[in-house]
Amino acid sequence: MAWYTNVAIYAIIWWMVLFMVLPFGVKTAHEADQPLEPGHASSAPVRPLILWKFAITTGIAALIFAAFWAVRHYDLFGADEMFR
Repeated sequence: MAWYTNVAIYAIIWWMVLFMVLPFGVKTAHEADQPLEPGHASSAPVRPLILWKFAITTGIAALIFAAFWAVRHYDLFGADEMFR
């Protein structure tokens, strides 16, 4: 498989994992017992911790991609015939 195909597959996995990780640990102002600031939505998170979530997403996506790569590279489970 070409390197750019691997990059595209990793990017798709990364985005899918990001959308699964984003809700973890989110608290609204009401749940955190803090006053709602003017102009903020009531559902806006107090501390989104987005950089931490990006790091977690990158690690999980790397593990999933490594498993995908191993299955594809070493032809585990007869996967070479599935991808044709």
